[in-house]
Amino acid sequence: MQDLKRRPRMGLLLISPERFAVIGEGTARGSYRERKEAEAAWMLKDASEWADVTFTGITWTRADVQRAIDAFTADKVDFVLAIYLSWAEDFTFIRFLRDMPPCPVLFCHRLRDEIRLKDTHDDDEFAEYLCCGGLVGSLEASGDVKRFSRPMLEIYAGTWAEVMARAKTFGAAAKARSILRQSTFGLLACMNEVMWSTYVNVYDLFAKVGPEMRFLSVAEYEDAVSQVSDADAEAAMKRIAGQYEVLPNVDPGKFLASVRASMAMERLAARYDLDVLVLNDIDTVLFQHIGLRPGFWPTSPEVKTLVVPEGDIGSGVACYVLKLLSGGAHVNYIEPFHIDLPNRNFAAGHAGPNDYTDPRGKCKISSDVRFAKTKWKYAGAPFAWYVFPEGRKTMLHCSQQTDRFQLVTGQIEALPTEHFLATYSHSLFRPVGQECTEYFTKLLRQGVTQHYGITDGDITPLIRDLALIMGFEYLEV
Repeated sequence: MQDLKRRPRMGLLLISPERFAVIGEGTARGSYRERKEAEAAWMLKDASEWADVTFTGITWTRADVQRAIDAFTADKVDFVLAIYLSWAEDFTFIRFLRDMPPCPVLFCHRLRDEIRLKDTHDDDEFAEYLCCGGLVGSLEASGDVKRFSRPMLEIYAGTWAEVMARAKTFGAAAKARSILRQSTFGLLACMNEVMWSTYVNVYDLFAKVGPEMRFLSVAEYEDAVSQVSDADAEAAMKRIAGQYEVLPNVDPGKFLASVRASMAMERLAARYDLDVLVLNDIDTVLFQHIGLRPGFWPTSPEVKTLVVPEGDIGSGVACYVLKLLSGGAHVNYIEPFHIDLPNRNFAAGHAGPNDYTDPRGKCKISSDVRFAKTKWKYAGAPFAWYVFPEGRKTMLHCSQQTDRFQLVTGQIEALPTEHFLATYSHSLFRPVGQECTEYFTKLLRQGVTQHYGITDGDITPLIRDLALIMGFEYLEV
């Protein structure tokens, strides 16, 4: 299971020309080399405050760039921040562009906050003039960037503070890419046969997104349920019942069965070391053998696997991306139900597994009335009936409607809401800066599905960078 809160791993590539190294020796501010070494030192110090930085020293020669590439590769950096410290020959940078294995690269021109040059007839001033020439080097290198046309390369110009801010966003997205490529998804037990637009190519999931897929069976899930002891299930049920209001319609025996099934699902996911479990919780075979859909994920704070319902792998990617980019914040699962035109909002939520543990939300333990009158063994088994916390949310969708995956995102506001939609964790929402009709028209025209993840705040810039790095289709609605 991946460490979502680790720091980004940055490779720092700072390029200077060896032919300038001795210019300015003996002057008040020292030689060109001394000035650039001092500049590199504070750059390294600043970047190290938020990233684990691999830096092999300033790149002056062909040997230097090869050493940097080797170190970046050995340390498995998430991305490389490349900066020309002044004009420099481009024979080092073109080797980096050619020989560096596929990796996100942020190529930046660092603007000085101010330039105070005097008469450059003075050797000290002339050395400083050369030190200020990063624009010359960056413009020269831009032609190399275009010729090589490396994927996952972004260009930016700004002051050092602005470069650091840009690198933090880009680095967080690059870290998410790295984690996706090391992650493991599980599908229990199949995609949803009544929602074909949610289907994705599982081979493409590995090749184009990163996670490896494991296929779990209802039979092994059934075995896992039988292996959860009465003592463990009862302790978890009492803990949950002690935290939230239990409504009168809850059957104690079915409450225990739902908690037991939830714990079994979590343990099965942990056995496979799954970062995400995609559960087809409306599968008839699941109900035949388990008798319910698990209603209390996560049963404890120690549970690390993210669970999404209805066999939708793309929505699993969306929710996991939100989890990665938010640094492990709470993520909820919704589908928009209807638009309330007079009140300028829409209702959205979802049945099945949904994180109910954010104390800012409102949770009650209720019978799953949607299945209360079915033939299944634990018909009406209770679940965590949750109203999402108020406030601004980032809403994210992922699917594969062409050969490419797409990320579609928008900003919505969760409004004050009381429990009113039985069976569904839910809330009322309003799009930020536009009406519901405009918002959903854009989604309809894009070609999406009904499933979305939401998390607190506006993390659009992070999603935008991830889409750029991954080569996904991308839309902000």
